[in-house]
Amino acid sequence: MGKMKKLPQGLGPVLIFAATLLVALGLGIGIRYLLTGSGAGGIPSPVTIGGPFTLTDPQGKEVTEKSFPGKYLLVYFGYTYCPDVCPTSLGTMAEALGKIGKEKAAKIKPIFISVDPERDTKERLADYGEAFYSGMAALTGTSEQVAAAAKQYRVYFAKVKAEDAEVGYLIDHSALLYLMGPDGKFIRHFSHGTQAAEMAAALEESVK
Repeated sequence: MGKMKKLPQGLGPVLIFAATLLVALGLGIGIRYLLTGSGAGGIPSPVTIGGPFTLTDPQGKEVTEKSFPGKYLLVYFGYTYCPDVCPTSLGTMAEALGKIGKEKAAKIKPIFISVDPERDTKERLADYGEAFYSGMAALTGTSEQVAAAAKQYRVYFAKVKAEDAEVGYLIDHSALLYLMGPDGKFIRHFSHGTQAAEMAAALEESVK
């Protein structure tokens, strides 16, 4: 085996830096690939939010993503037994809708999708939706249908044991409000804690 030649003075650190940069770049591309998914030819593409779903309203009528033609949708996944996050988020949404012009508010359909079909009956959902906003669609379905809808919106949810035995369980879930366009495409989301005034301004800007 030939003897390794000594690198010119000052070149060693440069090569080490270059190698480190390439490794970091490779990791960055890998992470981005995992987060965005793969497009044609393996090129990373944006994650799709929203899509087909089949659920049921409190009257037992089948509801899909096509049931509200021409409407912008404000979609929220939660459950009626939620002690704090859901009521806060839905209250903020209702307040924001009250702050925008009536013409634009009429173009928006709020939708509440329960991730607790075991306890959220049609009767319970009927009262829950109307308590926050008149005209809100409160939907449920089989466990499989709910899971499929949640997957379309990249929503996480899981049962957790409640400290209060009478409650039984709570549900840990994503707390995002999604604004979807009349074409079914994702426009933006609102995180839990977004103020009503900020949400109203964004809705005014987004709804045409």
